[in-house]
Amino acid sequence: MTANAVVSPIPASQYRTESPTAVSHMVRLVRQSFAAVEPQHDQVAQFFYGMLFSIEPSAREMFPANMQVQRSRLLRALVHVVQMVDRPDDLAPFLHQLGRDHRKFGVVSSHYEAVGTALIAAVKKFAGEAWTDEIERAWAEAYTIMARAMLDAAAADEGPASWPAHVVDHERLGWDLAVVRVQPDHPVPYHPGQYVSVEVPQRPRLWRYFTPANAPRPDGILEFHIRGVENGWVSRSIVAHAKIGDTWRIGPPMGRISVDRKAGRDILMIAGGTGIAPMRAIIEDLAQWGDNPRVHLFNGGRVRADLYDLPHLQNIAATNPWLTVTPVLEQEEAPGFDRGTLADIVTRHGTWEDREVLVAGSPTMIRSTVSRMLVAGTPLDHITYDPFTLD
Repeated sequence: MTANAVVSPIPASQYRTESPTAVSHMVRLVRQSFAAVEPQHDQVAQFFYGMLFSIEPSAREMFPANMQVQRSRLLRALVHVVQMVDRPDDLAPFLHQLGRDHRKFGVVSSHYEAVGTALIAAVKKFAGEAWTDEIERAWAEAYTIMARAMLDAAAADEGPASWPAHVVDHERLGWDLAVVRVQPDHPVPYHPGQYVSVEVPQRPRLWRYFTPANAPRPDGILEFHIRGVENGWVSRSIVAHAKIGDTWRIGPPMGRISVDRKAGRDILMIAGGTGIAPMRAIIEDLAQWGDNPRVHLFNGGRVRADLYDLPHLQNIAATNPWLTVTPVLEQEEAPGFDRGTLADIVTRHGTWEDREVLVAGSPTMIRSTVSRMLVAGTPLDHITYDPFTLD
């Protein structure tokens, strides 16, 4: 595992030896015990890393030199996944992807063992007298389920661990926004809507997730729309300092956002800011075909500059009647734009219960939009989004 992991997803087969009641009890113990130590998460994270590097010194090379910005990232990710092992259908696909993704670090089984030992030791230390043998078994079982899924996926993957790619274009669209195009030495086998992990020379070993904003092209070029977020060491360095000729490393494709043209259901897309990237890639791919499901895209931002790709999307809609684009602004009034949050505008237009719903944007935007749609009556199993942060 690395400090940059953003986790989630395990196959139901992992649970065959455990009844649903036993798994629920295990997860309940994990959640309750961590809730008791969460107020001390900074100290827990510091102890965790100290223990990890003591047990497995080789793991230190997988992390950036400056650990301050990373300190709680891996711990939060691990705990999040461990707490979700009672949801195998949701958790499985992503853990498999994550296991394959971690091949790029040279992760082996001893690293997983060291991480598990350090994680349990850190929680145990700060749980104090509340810790019991039963709680320790619950943590060990939950972590083992997660690690086994990732290790199995890594062992089964025969593709490259990562792809070298060279920056061929860096276009600054604003002080905090850039479009960067990279050309891998060999094509990255991603599907429109998927994202990849990226390492850049300006921030070695600080891997971050970004989504290609274009459908796969014959020349293999990937286009990334990158906004420099607050405290974003990687994103800000890319916007300000990436240059033509830089060599990036691209990890294996991940993510669940996609469109099946033959599924027979129309599509609702909701994108905030650079969350337009996966939707744009899918729309470009669909535009190659004459027969598509109807797609309604809500593209939102605070001000007009946030909808930087709107003209391109409107040009596609002008020649493809299956596509409808509704631009949304939170803080400005403008002709042709709906005014409000994406959550407000989308639910104002209906419940969308007959559509497949794809959502991308900031974690806050995703949470608020999905919550409002569920209240409005959109079925949960019709909504897809990827739970990762951009920086």
